[in-house]
Amino acid sequence: MNHPPHTGTATARCVATHSVLTLDARHPYVSKSLIDAHDMHRTVMSGFQGWVDDGSRDARAQMGVLSTWALDLKAAALVLVVQSKVAADWAHIPKAALREAPHLITVDRTYRTGDTVGFRTVVNPTYSKPRTGPDGQKMRGQRVAHTKPDGVRKWCARLFGTWESPGRIGAAAEPDTISVRMLPTVSSPAPHKGLKVVRAELRGTLTVTDPTAFVAALSDGIGHARAYSCGLILTR
Repeated sequence: MNHPPHTGTATARCVATHSVLTLDARHPYVSKSLIDAHDMHRTVMSGFQGWVDDGSRDARAQMGVLSTWALDLKAAALVLVVQSKVAADWAHIPKAALREAPHLITVDRTYRTGDTVGFRTVVNPTYSKPRTGPDGQKMRGQRVAHTKPDGVRKWCARLFGTWESPGRIGAAAEPDTISVRMLPTVSSPAPHKGLKVVRAELRGTLTVTDPTAFVAALSDGIGHARAYSCGLILTR
């Protein structure tokens, strides 16, 4: 990727806390979360009781809560990473469900224009499918998920862009260099019947083009289904 030399003049700082939980996938508390996306959401949010008023519709966004998880079936271990703007308390999780004590990490990193970072994220890649009404008039598009890697790469091209044509998150990547792996769809039974979240794992390298926008993407997440463990960007 060709771009101007790194001048170090534009910077932005990202501060957050990460909780890393290693859970026993065979424990009923955990296995329920694996088969019910809304239950996984409740597990994540259980670490943040009392920070906002009960019933707040945007509680997750207010506290900056984002999450991602990975399952090792051989080891029967679920590793859950939760990012937040406020401190988490995982005392509500049954001790028998934890393989080890939650690991809490303070993230404090400054990004500069031109920095390159390795990243991993799980996203819900969607696009708007055009629709027309019975009278032939255009209607609001229907949100549809990409289910193939090629479609996900097109989604990545719009999101990341390139140095010459920046995307929406303040970091650029060549779509062909991003590793795309389709993950199993997660869903939820009644009362959330019909909830299905198509997921894709992205790995690769990003070049920071706008540190302020990039830190906003790190803090707020990207794409849809952020309440269901999508959209958290992990960098290294």
